[in-house]
Amino acid sequence: MVSVHARKAIALSKDEAVDSVVPAQIQFCNVTKSYGQIAAVKELSLSVRPGEFLTILGPSGSGKTTVLMLLAGFIAPTSGDILIAGKSVAAVPSYRRDQGIVFQSYALFPHLTVRRNLEFPLEMRGLNAAERTSRVEQMLDRVHLKDFGDRLPSQLSGGQQQRVALARALIADPPILLLDEPLGALDRNLREQMQGEIKSLHKEFSSTTVCVTHDQEEALTLSDRIVVMCAGRIEQTDTPEALYDRPTTRFVANFLGEANILENPGFKLESDALQPPGTVAMIRPERICITAATPRRADADGHQYVEGTVDDMIYAGPLRKYRVRIGSSVLSVREHVGSGQQIFRPGDNVRVDWLRSDVRFVAP
Repeated sequence: MVSVHARKAIALSKDEAVDSVVPAQIQFCNVTKSYGQIAAVKELSLSVRPGEFLTILGPSGSGKTTVLMLLAGFIAPTSGDILIAGKSVAAVPSYRRDQGIVFQSYALFPHLTVRRNLEFPLEMRGLNAAERTSRVEQMLDRVHLKDFGDRLPSQLSGGQQQRVALARALIADPPILLLDEPLGALDRNLREQMQGEIKSLHKEFSSTTVCVTHDQEEALTLSDRIVVMCAGRIEQTDTPEALYDRPTTRFVANFLGEANILENPGFKLESDALQPPGTVAMIRPERICITAATPRRADADGHQYVEGTVDDMIYAGPLRKYRVRIGSSVLSVREHVGSGQQIFRPGDNVRVDWLRSDVRFVAP
């Protein structure tokens, strides 16, 4: 059985193999950023491929925003180097980096109309008036704001302001787009709508995009790859599917979604794979089925069956969330709501089961 560290090495070697074929558009080379004795980012090495949508995900204080500010040129690294298209930009000021930036606060010019907000970056690049007008009108049409060009930002909704901010960042067709918590100020419905808009714009413009967020759903929805950070270091980098299904550490398992950590489960845990030394078992709540308690079944069908008692049930629209006590352990179970399902209440005896192949092992 391959150890956790070996799996990380294999994943890294695969990543490096791809990078050796596709030259990186952006490279962080052993970058550290310190403030006095505190290192906000520690010896970070990371490559971003051309046209990739990479999201840096982590809790407050993880260093993710510092990474974006380093890439934008707003702060300089304490040590290490940052390369764009193979050239060092560590000492290049922000205004000389050909990048589009979208901030959480939108940072639109409040005294300028939408049309003038979009025209400004083109004017700074020296485009003539006819070319500026043509591009602005095309972009307004692209982001569904053709009838809003003469309004001020204060006369727009949050979603409309976000579209203007995206349009302004993309209108000069920059090779790199930076997104700093781009949807954090929007409500849930608008966030979901704008996620689709950002994916569509990324596909259309093909900019290499680096996004910073603490929103797991946003990261999973938008990204080609996700970097999970903790305490200034990278915990794991992978595709959304692989990161969610095969986390390598307890932190990643708990931060990206919800995880049942079966450290001392109170029952004999069965798995199709041998548990590597120094790891703990984990299973996602949606991988667990819940049914009425019945006489114990044989486990020959690839499942493990365990009986327990419902501690709690929460109705959450499309989901029911159960907490099931099994001895000294409590398992979280998520069930998609469907017609004809039996609903269990606190105190009900139930049976939970899962595929033995769905058990994962993570570093503690």
